[in-house]
Amino acid sequence: MCGFVGFTNRIDNAQETLNKMMDRIVHRGPDSGGSFIDDGIALGFRRLSIIDLEGGSQPIFNEDKSKVLLFNGEIYNYQILREKLVAAGHQFTTHTDSEVLLHSYEEYGSSFVKELRGMFAFVIWDREKQELFGARDFFGIKPLYYSQMGESFLFGSEIKSFLDHPHFQKELNTTALENYLSFQYSPCAETFFKGVYKMPPAHYFLYKDGKMEMTRYWIPDFQAEEDKDLDYWVDEIEKTFDNSVEAHKISDVEVGSFLSSGVDSSYVACSANVDKTFTVGFDNGEKYNEISYAQELSEQIPVKNISHVITEEEFWGTFPKIQYHMDEPLADPAAAALFFVCKEASKYLKVVLSGEGADEIFGGYNVYKEPIDKRSYDKLPFWIRRAISKVAGLLPAHRGLNFLVRRGKYLEERFIGNAYMFTEKERKKLLKIHTDAPSPAEVCRPFYNIVKDKDEVTKMQFLDLNMWMVGDILLKADKMSMANSLELRVPFLDKEVMKLAQRIPTKYRVNETNTKYAMRLAALRRMPKKWAGKKKLGFPVPTRVWLKQDKYYQLVKEKFTGEVANTYFDTDRLVKLLDQHKEGKADNSRKIWTVYTFLVWYDQYFAETK
Repeated sequence: MCGFVGFTNRIDNAQETLNKMMDRIVHRGPDSGGSFIDDGIALGFRRLSIIDLEGGSQPIFNEDKSKVLLFNGEIYNYQILREKLVAAGHQFTTHTDSEVLLHSYEEYGSSFVKELRGMFAFVIWDREKQELFGARDFFGIKPLYYSQMGESFLFGSEIKSFLDHPHFQKELNTTALENYLSFQYSPCAETFFKGVYKMPPAHYFLYKDGKMEMTRYWIPDFQAEEDKDLDYWVDEIEKTFDNSVEAHKISDVEVGSFLSSGVDSSYVACSANVDKTFTVGFDNGEKYNEISYAQELSEQIPVKNISHVITEEEFWGTFPKIQYHMDEPLADPAAAALFFVCKEASKYLKVVLSGEGADEIFGGYNVYKEPIDKRSYDKLPFWIRRAISKVAGLLPAHRGLNFLVRRGKYLEERFIGNAYMFTEKERKKLLKIHTDAPSPAEVCRPFYNIVKDKDEVTKMQFLDLNMWMVGDILLKADKMSMANSLELRVPFLDKEVMKLAQRIPTKYRVNETNTKYAMRLAALRRMPKKWAGKKKLGFPVPTRVWLKQDKYYQLVKEKFTGEVANTYFDTDRLVKLLDQHKEGKADNSRKIWTVYTFLVWYDQYFAETK
């Protein structure tokens, strides 16, 4: 587990530049560092030692040193792959999972990526061919960024490492800002830094002579098998998930687990047989504090639970640092809570298991029930629902009216993921600047087109697997854990678990009874119904409460009326959102937080002193 940086095109001060770039991501790998500079390439590595503590330093070379590897992640089936490679005549110099990637590329070429089981982002430089091969894991658990700046091709685990390269030109991508206002994260390939791109999940690339070719090697494929009963699926989930948890526990250091009140982390903790679980909460009433649930379950497992109550001062005081580590603004308040639970866990160990991915794979979000719960209303002809929707949309926002507005739109119009902050009209009114940002529906359309013959629940899951999970859930999982030098592993996001989940009929994923229906029944075999049947809550953060308090109202208002806000936004509209919320006229907390997060992030990367 680590972070890496690199660039092509030798520059005069390559080693000095590389060292600065590596220093930017020392939090990802405080245990050791390594570098390699050759004609045409500079590679830097920071290591968090997890497997082969003594011999796993990178960069790693093949037998004749013609190829060199940088790798971030874990390969859980590396021992099986290693045996085959040894039988084929390859000679290993370490006991790491990293070296398996290098020899697999030698033996099989790019196709070997499909055989990997794990989380990964890596690059391999071929010194003879002067070409760079790289890949990102199936789900996008580990990040990989790249940028062509002049004659230099930059790549690495975090964008911030690019800042120290002499060819890097820092410019805000305003198109990303407009998209972000709807999604609460950056949903497109080009990041908030103009010219810097995210490598998409399940892709590999080949870079040579200034040209990059990218190929998708895997895509989720939901093909429900309706001929099997519920008990079959529950048995298969239990067996497959147990296997995944065991694979994700492979380590030469202690492994712990996060634990909230929800079924996902509870199922992980109950299955993993770890010694320690970690929980955080807020001192704002039971709604915002899951510690008691976690402690109660920990006593039943039994396992030691270590918890921390996040204070208001901690949260607000640390928020700028959190946005710095995120690289791009992320307006999910749960990201801050994740930072603090990672910080607590890192005091005790280097590796934790977490429950990310269960909702997208098994159908866990409450919104997935909408097509089922609203069937009676949907019996009305669509043209009538469309007319009602238009009228309702003209009235002041209200929960009941929102239902009427949504049900008068096709799924592809109304659902862009688990967050829809500002509509296209709202964001254009809010922004002072003009951009060529596509509409939210246009951003989502390529994914909807792939599953156009599927039911609505499956369409929503597919979209979330390719967008929300990558841009929000996994972004914060990686950045918040690595900010604290902690490796976070996600056993639900395993290709064997996905192979199973995509075969499960929709009625056993989401139905009138609950979300994640079959998975909850499997979890019930490990824990009481209090946890297995608990409604999806997310990680509640009391931002809506704080924004009504004068202290934080004034803090946010100062940002909303500042020079940066005035450059990009209609500040009168911003203050109106804030005032309406404080006065209890509307719950604008998520919209406020979206803009405030951007302004805080902007200060970290674009303030004059940065």
